[in-house]
Amino acid sequence: MSQSSEAESRRRGNIRQRGNSLQVRVYAGVDPVTGKPSYLTETVKGTDRAAKKRAEKAMTKLLAQADQQRSASTSVSLGYAIDEWLRNTDIQATTRHGYVGYIERTIRPALGDVPVNKLSARILETLYGQLRRCRTRCDGKPFIEHKTEDDHDCKEAECRPHKCKPMASSSVRQIHSILNGVLSAAVRWEWISSNPAKVAQRPRQTPPQPNPPTSAQAAKLVEKAFSLDEDWGTLVWLAMTTGMRRGEICALRWARIDLDKGILEVRKSYTTLRGVGREKDTKTHQMRRIALDTETTVLLREHKKRCQAVFKELGREWDEESYVFTASGGKVTEPYPPDAVSSRYKKMATRLGIKTHIHALRHFSATELLTAGVDLRTVAGRLGHGGGGATTLRVYAAWVAAADQKAADILGSRMPKRQDRGNG
Repeated sequence: MSQSSEAESRRRGNIRQRGNSLQVRVYAGVDPVTGKPSYLTETVKGTDRAAKKRAEKAMTKLLAQADQQRSASTSVSLGYAIDEWLRNTDIQATTRHGYVGYIERTIRPALGDVPVNKLSARILETLYGQLRRCRTRCDGKPFIEHKTEDDHDCKEAECRPHKCKPMASSSVRQIHSILNGVLSAAVRWEWISSNPAKVAQRPRQTPPQPNPPTSAQAAKLVEKAFSLDEDWGTLVWLAMTTGMRRGEICALRWARIDLDKGILEVRKSYTTLRGVGREKDTKTHQMRRIALDTETTVLLREHKKRCQAVFKELGREWDEESYVFTASGGKVTEPYPPDAVSSRYKKMATRLGIKTHIHALRHFSATELLTAGVDLRTVAGRLGHGGGGATTLRVYAAWVAAADQKAADILGSRMPKRQDRGNG
């Protein structure tokens, strides 16, 4: 190395002794976000001549990294990166609300102060392991979980000894998804050179286990619904025959139903957040058409007449853009609240002694179609599953297998019978 090159290396970096090791430190420019000097460092064990040679090689490598900009360009914290990601990413309000909950309860307390260029797959996997052992990431030592941080009497406040409760695998996977999104953005913004979440192992996804009501239970549920209220019975019937999601049924408008052709269009979903309702795109952000059977069309015609009669009683002009299922109390411009649908259905099922929920009607629709021999792609289309049926197959694999066995039996029964050659 020439004298000028050695001088340049000394100006940009240095090797200094730290205990029984040598620290190599190279200047990598000004941090574009914090405005502070950024350095690349590496530690070499030992202080002898051989260690010094290894340190010189390490300096050469770090200088090359700085020159070629292969190193991280910023040392901002993960918390800062999260804030920037939330500010710039385009996600639904309800999804954002859920993400912020995970971020504030778990991610920020655990890793918020860690520089993004210090995160590694090992650090992420360690966090996931801690959460699967205890969601509060306790150290394993006994302690009291206080109800408040203010001065209080633990007996009166009913403070309890801490008991470790593992976080569900699905929740840990959600945390991993958030971290992956944040760190992918950090790569795009050239804050880090690679995303450690891409290689970190996350908990395995639990195989879906849909539990639809039986045909007998479904008959009891729909019969009870109609006995309570014709409009409520029509809602339950529609959920059962179309497999629509709860929010999609609540967002359905009469303008999206062609009763003459027997076709229904699903374009929006309705959701509430902190008491405020709003329409949003469907889960897969796609519009789909669902064919209606004759009985369903008849029920919807009767339901529409009842809705038009309510409008007339209120002295309002009929509007095809009105919701098919509206809120109670004459609020004809507001849809039936999704949470109210779930609550009413759950109470109704409980009174019948059936342990189920409104989403299980979607499973009922799918499994009935599959076991009846309807092809996977058609079922996926009615449900609004993406991936050309991949999601449907993953969720309803057992019923697809049953339908396949039924198809095999039908084909076998139609095959020409072989002659018994032994008797020939």
